Amino acid sequence: MEIPVDGSPTKAIGKVRIGISGWKYAGWRGVFYPPKLAQRRELEFASREFSTIEINGTFYSLHRPKSFAQWAVETPDDFVFSLKGSRYITHLRRLLQVEKPLANFFAQGVLQFGPKLGPFLWQFPPTFKYERERLERFFRLLPRSTKQAAKLARRHDERMDERSWTSTKQDTLLRHCIEIRHDSFAVPEFIELLREYNLGLVVADTVEWPLLMDVTSDFVYCRLHGSEQLYASGYGDVALDLWAERIAAWARGEESPDGRFAHTVRDAGSKPRDVYVYFDNDMKVRAPFDAKGLQDRVAMRLGVGLPRDSAADGAR
Repeated sequence: MEIPVDGSPTKAIGKVRIGISGWKYAGWRGVFYPPKLAQRRELEFASREFSTIEINGTFYSLHRPKSFAQWAVETPDDFVFSLKGSRYITHLRRLLQVEKPLANFFAQGVLQFGPKLGPFLWQFPPTFKYERERLERFFRLLPRSTKQAAKLARRHDERMDERSWTSTKQDTLLRHCIEIRHDSFAVPEFIELLREYNLGLVVADTVEWPLLMDVTSDFVYCRLHGSEQLYASGYGDVALDLWAERIAAWARGEESPDGRFAHTVRDAGSKPRDVYVYFDNDMKVRAPFDAKGLQDRVAMRLGVGLPRDSAADGAR
């Protein structure tokens, strides 16, 4: 994507996608969703308002290929889903002996998304402390392309025999990011480890867990949970302006202009970065409206229209 900068030659920027975490919320009906909209059309509606949605359901249980196929059909061609990794892997097994669970996760049908398959989010529980060897073993298992994911998926156990999808038409790169919830991760060694494996560090805005701005990969992934009240508090004009400044900087290949960093060495190269942002403050129906407000602010700072900017009116 190219934008003019003060009349100077165009400067490349990454693609910014701003959306919501999940879309099935009863409280959104009649507020964000039109009053008479059928529930089966909520994804169709939301995907015309935003260019991306983070799927949380994959954290709690395995789904079936037909679900992923249906979600793919209901969304526009340029839409992208991010998927949350299984809690069985991160919270119950705590990354130990997870070869089969990983195979099952990738066999459930995620490859049905094709080009709509975005980053995978692996969230660690608050009691999970930094341990390099355990993390590195897990990082080595993560597939880095759809062909690698398909090969891994074919190693699923017997529970997936009648409900798996283990093929891909094209070989495309996969992205992974890590969300930490314990302060022991706020050390230079962890940042170096993520950079070594080209894994993103989730920028998680919350009152309870570390908020780090270190860039560790060729993309940035943000989860805005609500910085005053978890999953509930909204973002006012000042907060949205601040996040817009950060996102615009990342997209241009720069560093965040503020915030806490775990490492003294910055990743301030000139290459643009893609940025994914998800609002998870859904309890008071703030997420979709905060996301739309942030879209407008980032578009203004980058001088471009973000995906869905021109589609929102027609979706209603």
